[in-house]
Amino acid sequence: MAARRALHACSVATLLVAASAAAVPPVSAHATDRPLPVVSPTPQHMTRAGADIALPSRAELVVDDTTDKPARDLLTATLRAHGVRHVDVRTKASGHAPLTVLLGPATRPDVTKALRGTDVPTQDEGYAVRVAGRTVALGGTAATGQFYAAQTFRQLVTKGKIAGASVSDFPSMRLRGSIEGFYGPPWTETERLDQMDFLGEVKSNTYVYAPKDDPYHRDKWREPYPADKLAQLGTLVDRARANHVRFTFAVSPGGSVCYSDPADVKALTAKLQALYDLGVRSFSVPLDDISYTKWNCDADQQKFGAPGRGPAAKAQVGLLNTVQQDFIATHDGANPLQMVPTEYGDLTDTAYKQELRGNLDKNIEVMWTGTDVVPPEITNDQAQKASELFGRKVFVWDNYPVNDFGRTSGRLLLAPYDKREPGLSEHLSGLVSNPMNQEAASKLAVFTMSDFSWNDRGYDRTRSARQSALHLAGGDPRVADAVQTFVDLNHMAPTFGAKPWQPQSPILSAQLEKFWKAYESDPKAAIRSFTPTATNIGHTPAVLRAGVPDQQFLHDAGPWLDSTALWGKALGHGLAALKAIDAHDADQAAAERAAMEKAADAASHITIDPAEHHQPGPVKIADPFLGDFVSQVQDLHDASKGLEPLRQLALNKDAKQSSDYASDGEFPYGAAKAADGDRFNFSTTSGKEAQPWWQVDLGSVADLERVDVYNRSDCCADRTQDYYVLVSDEPFTGTLADQLTKPGVWSHHETAQAGGPTAIPVTAHGRYVRVWLASEKPVELNMAEVEVYGRARG
Repeated sequence: MAARRALHACSVATLLVAASAAAVPPVSAHATDRPLPVVSPTPQHMTRAGADIALPSRAELVVDDTTDKPARDLLTATLRAHGVRHVDVRTKASGHAPLTVLLGPATRPDVTKALRGTDVPTQDEGYAVRVAGRTVALGGTAATGQFYAAQTFRQLVTKGKIAGASVSDFPSMRLRGSIEGFYGPPWTETERLDQMDFLGEVKSNTYVYAPKDDPYHRDKWREPYPADKLAQLGTLVDRARANHVRFTFAVSPGGSVCYSDPADVKALTAKLQALYDLGVRSFSVPLDDISYTKWNCDADQQKFGAPGRGPAAKAQVGLLNTVQQDFIATHDGANPLQMVPTEYGDLTDTAYKQELRGNLDKNIEVMWTGTDVVPPEITNDQAQKASELFGRKVFVWDNYPVNDFGRTSGRLLLAPYDKREPGLSEHLSGLVSNPMNQEAASKLAVFTMSDFSWNDRGYDRTRSARQSALHLAGGDPRVADAVQTFVDLNHMAPTFGAKPWQPQSPILSAQLEKFWKAYESDPKAAIRSFTPTATNIGHTPAVLRAGVPDQQFLHDAGPWLDSTALWGKALGHGLAALKAIDAHDADQAAAERAAMEKAADAASHITIDPAEHHQPGPVKIADPFLGDFVSQVQDLHDASKGLEPLRQLALNKDAKQSSDYASDGEFPYGAAKAADGDRFNFSTTSGKEAQPWWQVDLGSVADLERVDVYNRSDCCADRTQDYYVLVSDEPFTGTLADQLTKPGVWSHHETAQAGGPTAIPVTAHGRYVRVWLASEKPVELNMAEVEVYGRARG
């Protein structure tokens, strides 16, 4: 990395000769009211201190033994990247340099003098910067503050000039960053190293290592890491330190620990000791996503009583207090222990929380996800209540933009941070993002979350979204525009409920609504007005692939970029079909419709690589708006031919299945779930029979054209494959083999796994539609939705 290049000090004599020979550039004549560059995260205070300074070819960097090395490396790399060919390093300013940069503690006399009236924050990680005359002063309250001052300096340099700014800045929240806490394939070593560099750039100080699918983190928590894995972790710890990021090692023993067994306590602290020896100074013991209605050993029953909320909390408190008091407190430099409670996502007072509130060591950090696993908002009142329930300020584990749960299947979650109330810094000890399985793609959202956690009262969603796009685009405004178009197409942020907490495609949906409204009165003008939007969507993938420097982002986003390009083609052909319809050119309209449908079908069949994500399925882009556009064009084309429009005939009609899956004595996955319009809810047969089936009665015979089978997206998609779709005027009777040879029954065989959807063309009329698995072995038939498109008769 350029920021880590070694610096070569020049001798004082060489420096003086070079300084006297160098041409001194004039101070910029720009007015001092020129807008300052936007700095992210948003500083607490930033004002004009004077005119901009033109960068010379030579500069003097004044440092001493108290100067932070990562800050010095970053500063040197920034100067060289902007054309300063010679950076002369000294311990005292010569007084003759065309540009003098002072870097060190804010209390160092020369730094203090150069900062003049710029306030130096007393808060941890605070810093001050002043750019005036031919001098730049960067002072930190501590070493991390120096590093953050250098990160701000990097953003003050634009177009060969340093903005004449005075900055006094510090973080509002003490802990800020990301937690690798998702289910599915963990990040690679390369991705984690990249994340450390990114967190340093956005002034975040925390990374929590807690990947659910690392066996040595969870299932094999008692076992030591193999030597090669431990070496990888050591490399990661070093990179985190170079970016002033706390590498926090988490180990999750709750699924199998025997709380009363000294051997288990010893195994836990031995695991922590191995990481301490690598240089780790922050530790976490998450106890989330475990059962506290049963014990893992009989000894816990004897010591704590029957399992339940209170006894579970008592056992956990004993373990955590032991780790805090006997390990953390006895290890030099170790930060307070972090933990995730089993009750981590609500505001209900229980015996569990009462035990933690009353007896958990007050130094231990308690993580909380909000009012739900994925909360639609976090308010000051909610955070204050959580702090009261746990007896301390809570540390928010925000499950955004994580995409490891069912409603996120097929999605990138790219929307900027929102619906977290300014002032939360008064109630929280920190905030970390749980990102997506796609590390680089997560940066767009995490950038804005870091902006919020640094300065929640100064957070501006629109400004932060633009800065995030520019960061990914390498500063290129045109590429940033394309980034923001892509973000809008992937804006959806689901919760565990039916309503998302961030809407899908707010910009595109508004443009489409405006388009269709205008089309009613003036088709030509509407098409002309909307065409640039369609063209922009189609061109966005190529602009990103050519202009985004982050190759890992392009890899992560690859399937969605491919799908976007195809949807752009579908939009273009759809508009051309509408234009042909308006011109009464039947042949051209039919050709353009066919091209539109071909592109849309290809887009809907692009899937996620199972090696990249544990929910392999079709990618989702701007749904349902792009699909609705295609349907609307189809309806208008049909109307131009005198045909009734296609309708979804199965919605809320009478559905049955061969058997029902029972859960806790109930039947929550009945056949109606696959005909209710919700493509997440699913129907499930019992799994106890061969060749299970699902069917819908349309109520009357209709002319059918298509059946869309939507597979279950949260898991188990492989169950729905090798299946038949059958259509009949009469009720189905007998076996699958009987129906396949019965006159009047239309059938289609699909061997591949059902997608999201698998669209099956139908050339038949009928009242009954059945999906029938061919498997001769007992298996469950799962389907999220079956949509039957056709034209009712009469």
